[in-house]
Amino acid sequence: MAETTIRVATDVGGTFTDLVCFETNHTTGESRIVTAKSDTTPPNFEQGVLNVLAKGGVDPKEVDFLAHGTTVVINALTERKGVKVGLITTEGFRDTLEIARGNRPDFFNLHYEKPKPFVPRYLRRELPGRMSYKGEELKPLDLSGLPAILDDFKAEGVQAIAICFLHSYANMAHEQAVIDAVKKLWPEVSVVASHQITREWREYERTNTAVLSAYVQPTAERYLSRLAGGLKEQGLKGSPYIMQSNCGVDSLESVSKIPITMVESGPASGFWGAAELGKLIGEPNVLALDIGGTTAKCSLIEEGEVKIKTDYWIERDRTSAGYPIMVPVVDLVEIGNGGGSIAWVDDFGKLHVGPQSAGAMPGPAAYGRGGTKATTTDANLWLGRINRDYFCGGEVIADMKATEAALGEVAGRLGVSVDEAARGIIRIANNNMVNALKLVSLNRGHDPRDFTLVVFGGGGAMHGVALGMELGVKKVVVPAGASVFSAWGMMMSDLRRDYFVTKLADLKKGAAESIEAVFAESEDRARAQFAAEGVDPAKIRFLRYGKFRYQNQEHTTEVLIEGGKITDGSLSEIEKAFHETYEREYTYRLDAPVEMVGIHLVASAEVGKLTMKKREPTGAKADVALKGHRDVDYALEGVKKAAIYDGTKLEPGMTFAGPAIVEDPGTTVVIHPGNAVEIDGYGNIHIKLA
Repeated sequence: MAETTIRVATDVGGTFTDLVCFETNHTTGESRIVTAKSDTTPPNFEQGVLNVLAKGGVDPKEVDFLAHGTTVVINALTERKGVKVGLITTEGFRDTLEIARGNRPDFFNLHYEKPKPFVPRYLRRELPGRMSYKGEELKPLDLSGLPAILDDFKAEGVQAIAICFLHSYANMAHEQAVIDAVKKLWPEVSVVASHQITREWREYERTNTAVLSAYVQPTAERYLSRLAGGLKEQGLKGSPYIMQSNCGVDSLESVSKIPITMVESGPASGFWGAAELGKLIGEPNVLALDIGGTTAKCSLIEEGEVKIKTDYWIERDRTSAGYPIMVPVVDLVEIGNGGGSIAWVDDFGKLHVGPQSAGAMPGPAAYGRGGTKATTTDANLWLGRINRDYFCGGEVIADMKATEAALGEVAGRLGVSVDEAARGIIRIANNNMVNALKLVSLNRGHDPRDFTLVVFGGGGAMHGVALGMELGVKKVVVPAGASVFSAWGMMMSDLRRDYFVTKLADLKKGAAESIEAVFAESEDRARAQFAAEGVDPAKIRFLRYGKFRYQNQEHTTEVLIEGGKITDGSLSEIEKAFHETYEREYTYRLDAPVEMVGIHLVASAEVGKLTMKKREPTGAKADVALKGHRDVDYALEGVKKAAIYDGTKLEPGMTFAGPAIVEDPGTTVVIHPGNAVEIDGYGNIHIKLA
């Protein structure tokens, strides 16, 4: 083993690109941690990665492991910057994409229109052939019309083809035959079929997932190729691992084929990091909140386990049904509230914050880049919560004139002072985030008082204590390196793949054999995929989940299946676990037969995961980190004289109390009056609420 191991993670966000680098000396056992942030560089996002490596003084030639998360896929979808897609589907089903679902969120709007499909009708084509829901061929596939379809696609400028046939989750033969034929007739075109992404039923969701995957595939493939090329040119020895939406990393080669799996890679790594941190500090039940420049995202972690689901939608809100993407994604709630969220006043004189964002350019007014709209960051700066003389870690000179002008415009619309407008912006932003946290906790049968709130991202520590007090959580924890915590989470992730397969079976005697067979087949498939990438079979671990429902219900509840091989004797224990899980989520249980709808298999293998070591307290008091005092407006508690601490000088064992502010180069921790603070052995800040 080399004397020193260098592990690096980079995370491309909407505003900043983050870096965390751990250099471990195996002789002394000591670790050196480097963090850095640089501006995200759309559309050439890979340049931001190379920039942040240079800024952190990290030489790719010396890096042993590199993990990477990116917003390139979700950006391409939301900004409509993908490619022209053609869809090939079962005869008679070309309009599945347009019919969609009957859900209509804007229920009383008589002029409601469904979201426009990503593939217009003239680019949706059909082929004869039919499978049954059991996977039996009812009608042979007829490929005679395929050459003409491809000729039309070429003439129309199609760059990617999506394939989705009826019941291909049960039998993929027809889809595979079309893929093979397309590759033979038109080798240059990008092509993806639904079975390569998901083996679950629900025709519309599978079709849309295949279409959106095809839509972003060439863009993502180019990006990953340029990233790998740029890193290789600078001497990176191996291939980077790419963060997935399921809280695991995967190989660049694998992700390039189905890039839709990294649609929420940034948030996933942060929530996985929160789960791993919870285990480290003895707090397995965690409410995790990530506040970035553009959005705030939250998730609930129970007993150290991050919940993964495939019922994921983009652009879904109270006026739009949105678009489904049936890939494994961490269960999260996301709102348009971040540091760059713009404050505005509607025609009725009501104050709002977000979802519009000032982004990286021009950014908040305080950045001095021409921004004229007041943002949450501007309000925090004006109220003294952020140090105007240490803005962005001292890298940016705060433009207080522009800040006052931007806040003054909002104040004028409201008829209040600039101070009052700034307080209002903070309170509205906090209220929006509390509602999001309630959606993942109270609304799902969990009491926030049983949880620890872990806050990260550039703005997490700024608002975390106020949110924790509102929810009544046990305590608030701000991780060391909170501003780049998502990048840290990547280095705690395993190589991971989730396999979802639809399998209908009543939970009664005789069903165990067929259920076990589906799990065993999926495990064999996972082993084969890992083996092809040189992963040691001894390192592969499996977790089994089942998706169950009461007979005749529409949707399912997921339950962890423990105890190894499934037998008829273990079915009663599985059924008991389902009743308990269902009752906790919905407050009741039924005396009705239970049906299995599908399996969820998690296959993972360790690929250079970071091991954290505690530092022993030196006995130093918090006074050594004290920078001074200043007036801080706490919005609800009023203006207080707060002690200002240098976050880089805080050590394990130090304690102090609020009102206080901790200033770190990447974030600011706002500690309210009466809060007790302690630094743990890993450098995390524990805040016990008053």
